[in-house]
Amino acid sequence: METTPDYVMVSMKLLGALGLLIYGMRMMSDALQKMAGPQLRHILARMTTNRLTGMLTGTFVTCAVQSSSATTVMTVSFVSAGLLTLSQAISVIMGANIGTTLTAWIMSLGYNVDLTNIVFPAFVVGIILIYNKRQRYVGDFLFGIAFMFLSLVMLSTAGKEMDLEHNEAVVRFFASFDTDSYLTILAFLGIGTLITCIVQSSAAVMAITILLCSTGVLPIYLGIALVMGENIGTTATANLAAFGANTQARRAALAHLLFNVFGVAWVLIIFYPFVNMVCRLVGYDPSLGGQVTRLPVVLAMFHTCFNVTNTALLIGLIPWLERIVCWLLPEKKEVKTKEDEFRLQYIQTNLVQTPEIAVLQAEKETAAFAMRVGEMFGMVRTLFQETDPKDFSELFRQIEHEEDTTDKIEIEIARYLEQVSDGHLSDVTKQKIRQMMREISELESIGDACYKLARTLERKQESGKSFTQHQSEQLQALMLLCDRALVQMQTVMHGHRADHDIRETFRIENDINQMRQHLKTENVTAVNNHEYDYAISTIYIDLINECEKLGDYVVNVVQARFGK
Repeated sequence: METTPDYVMVSMKLLGALGLLIYGMRMMSDALQKMAGPQLRHILARMTTNRLTGMLTGTFVTCAVQSSSATTVMTVSFVSAGLLTLSQAISVIMGANIGTTLTAWIMSLGYNVDLTNIVFPAFVVGIILIYNKRQRYVGDFLFGIAFMFLSLVMLSTAGKEMDLEHNEAVVRFFASFDTDSYLTILAFLGIGTLITCIVQSSAAVMAITILLCSTGVLPIYLGIALVMGENIGTTATANLAAFGANTQARRAALAHLLFNVFGVAWVLIIFYPFVNMVCRLVGYDPSLGGQVTRLPVVLAMFHTCFNVTNTALLIGLIPWLERIVCWLLPEKKEVKTKEDEFRLQYIQTNLVQTPEIAVLQAEKETAAFAMRVGEMFGMVRTLFQETDPKDFSELFRQIEHEEDTTDKIEIEIARYLEQVSDGHLSDVTKQKIRQMMREISELESIGDACYKLARTLERKQESGKSFTQHQSEQLQALMLLCDRALVQMQTVMHGHRADHDIRETFRIENDINQMRQHLKTENVTAVNNHEYDYAISTIYIDLINECEKLGDYVVNVVQARFGK
């Protein structure tokens, strides 16, 4: 009874250390994402030209951010946004599994090396950098590393204080399991999977496993079974992120699960020979026992060998894995309702887990918004030439509906950007959000201008009056200039700023302004000469003015895109 309070306190230290470990890794991952910012997004988007580069990209990014969950959620987000194909995503996820093995090596180091000499200097340097505005993310990163290393020191200390190797009840409990039985291995595999799914941190489960093995109470075979379960359980994060997302995103998350399940399946078939081979690599004999200081290294080595071998076996079978997930999750043919017509194409609100990546999805959605208003203006040009009253009425109703849809799209994107901006963002990302807020506002104004043009044409239709041939030709020429401006805007929206010249947009706007001024002057002369009556001239001028406003809105969008 006297030892109970000690166990309670040590257990609290253990839980606190695990919490600090998870927080430190999250802090380090977030800081790295902020430091990398757009570069990280471009790495994932561009360095996936084939299976090998996709795998290497996943490995590199996961080693950098120290979180396979972050990489897989980014990848699922990219697939959802249409920035990665399913095949590319699978290769990145395979690489993420290799990259996460670095975490296990860092943890095994924490149990064999005194890290306190690193922790406190990291805290000192980190706090200095945090108060330096330009270097605050580097400071956050150092704090994350310091917290992670400190938690490993605390876990090691707590393990020694628990003195489990001399606790007969604990020793008897683990000794009661038959390590030569596949049922025992499967049971611990299930436990590892369940715990990882609950705590949503494979690093925490790995830390617990290393702790138990390092004390000598948990046999290495059972520890490795827990590690295998952790590999399956960690896929829950990506699958939860993809829940409710589009079919491609759910397929990517399912591929992650199938990849790890396949790996566990073949390892189970050759479990004991494979584990013994890994033990020999680090000079550990499982039949002799003892040498507990080597067990953390054995676990890290197994984690590496398992993921590297699994990737080597499956990287050539990515097309087959892609077919399997497509068969398991077929594309559903949904009947579109009016509510679905304005649903965002690339943004999935449940995927706002990595704000830096979410911004790229918003950029894709904004570019799609630009395409939509461009198509809406094309409908207006068709309406201008429509002579059949029934077809005119039907097309006008479509434009009216599109105007309502553009209002809703603006609100949905703005709401998403507000949700993203609640997170801790880099300065570059904050600037991008401000630019996109301005872009969507101006794009909605273009939609309004298209609707006003349509209403003016409806007014002309109801009046029964017609334009002269010269008026029609001049309006068609003006609308053609506006169409050129919209096409140029869409080109800028879909590319990188460095690839485009803003002066082209200004040249088109200048042409629109000059033509408007010329047509207004010409109109006054025509009315005075009684070439057409005043009523049709007001409709003519209204169309000219609205086209000029549309050109101004286009310039505003492009300027926002260029950050001006």
